[in-house]
Amino acid sequence: MESYLVSEDLWDVVGGNNTTPPRGNAATPEATKEWTRKNAKAEFALKRSISSSIFEHVSRCTSASSIWQALDQLFNKKNEAKLQLLENELADAKQGESSISEFFIKVKNLCSEINTLNPEESISEARLKRSIIRGLRPEYTPVQGWDTQPCLEEFENLLASQESLAMQMSGVKINDDSGSAFKVLDGTIEALEVRSEDNIADIFTKSLPKGQFETLRSKLGMMDKIKFKGEY
Repeated sequence: MESYLVSEDLWDVVGGNNTTPPRGNAATPEATKEWTRKNAKAEFALKRSISSSIFEHVSRCTSASSIWQALDQLFNKKNEAKLQLLENELADAKQGESSISEFFIKVKNLCSEINTLNPEESISEARLKRSIIRGLRPEYTPVQGWDTQPCLEEFENLLASQESLAMQMSGVKINDDSGSAFKVLDGTIEALEVRSEDNIADIFTKSLPKGQFETLRSKLGMMDKIKFKGEY
């Protein structure tokens, strides 16, 4: 709205140096008439831009400048209240039954809304990731112990791949050519006769891209008739 008022040469009577009628020697008939014309035009533009529910807050204002100030105070109060609600929602955000993709979208949308309302203190990617990690389901808890955290996009892709792998392998026994096997039941992977990292690669690269597999393998290490939970 401010841009429109500036483009129409009306901003000086709204938020500039001529928000009140000319006085003293400057109050010539021509100057007073020009101010009155511009003020009326600015008032009309402002009132036309607001809804009927907002109009009652400015109905008694006597100038374009007073309308602008009333609207500024009103929306600042609303923004503060909405900002607090969004901050609370972000702090309480939990994955629950949502997929990794759905949870990431939820948190990113909350952060985007907060940044729009409070651009001076915008949420960093690091804080966004902390909010996501805090709200993940228990099976993803091990990500908190990673020595290095990938960028947000890689982080989402890795967790989504783990989620997809867990769904594909749920209740399934997988054999590779060497006789090694993985048996998955209720979120627990049992590794039987896994003799080398190559065996692991043969099994998991069928479901994971190379980069994500390397990250996963570095966290799992070698296995020999062991069980691990929540690491995939």
